[in-house]
Amino acid sequence: MSAESLGTTTARGGTRERTAAPLAPAAKLLPALAAVYRAQLSRARVARIPLLFVATFQSVGIMVLMRGVVDGGSEARAVVAGASVLVVAFVALNLLAQYFGQLRAGGGLDHYATLPVPPAAVVLGAAGAYASFTVPGTVVTAVAGSVLFGLPLTHLWVLVAVVPLSGAALAGLGAALGLLAPRQELATLLGQLGMSAALLLGVLPAERMPGPISYARDLLPSTYGVEALARTFDAHPDWAAVAVDLTVCAVVGVVSLAVATWAYRRAAVR
Repeated sequence: MSAESLGTTTARGGTRERTAAPLAPAAKLLPALAAVYRAQLSRARVARIPLLFVATFQSVGIMVLMRGVVDGGSEARAVVAGASVLVVAFVALNLLAQYFGQLRAGGGLDHYATLPVPPAAVVLGAAGAYASFTVPGTVVTAVAGSVLFGLPLTHLWVLVAVVPLSGAALAGLGAALGLLAPRQELATLLGQLGMSAALLLGVLPAERMPGPISYARDLLPSTYGVEALARTFDAHPDWAAVAVDLTVCAVVGVVSLAVATWAYRRAAVR
């Protein structure tokens, strides 16, 4: 191996001094993001089937229960849309908060800190891998709910936008909760509370909620994904309103992922 790769040695006054070789340059964001995403996807693949079953079974079960209370109309659209996005919330919010809480408590962040990988790549790669598993469950839930409540299937293609945008907003929030929580148990608790909020505020029809609760619903990132999907069940959807809801999801996703990246840097240096 050449001296350039190990550093150079010089003699001064009878002593030998070694100058350190320069570190390898940090990886660029996109290649690092792809590498982290593939690694996380491979890691999570082991639990994919139980994960999809639990998330989907939970949402379909909620719709079956609500079928005895809600007949149709705007309430049915809200129930189906809320249950579909709940699959995303279960994985991207709840499980991701637990994962990052465990990663921080077990010293896993130290491993990533030694790699020349941008913090944003770690957060985005993990969030994207977990959110990817929500796609089949969300589609199954939306189709099953549409059939159960007699809603049209024509515009379910909007899930192509609803799932990644809602997933980004909820995954950023889940990652931030897991990284900022001082203890692993607290991260798990916060993730479960967030999923419960997505369940209660997303699945229940908004018109049946008290005023203060409806304000809390507006603060939940998944609400706008629910609203966007629910609007597409109309005979003539208001596509301008759908675009506004999806834009809000996108903005919240960027902000929440930026906060999660900051939280990762904060946790990694401690």
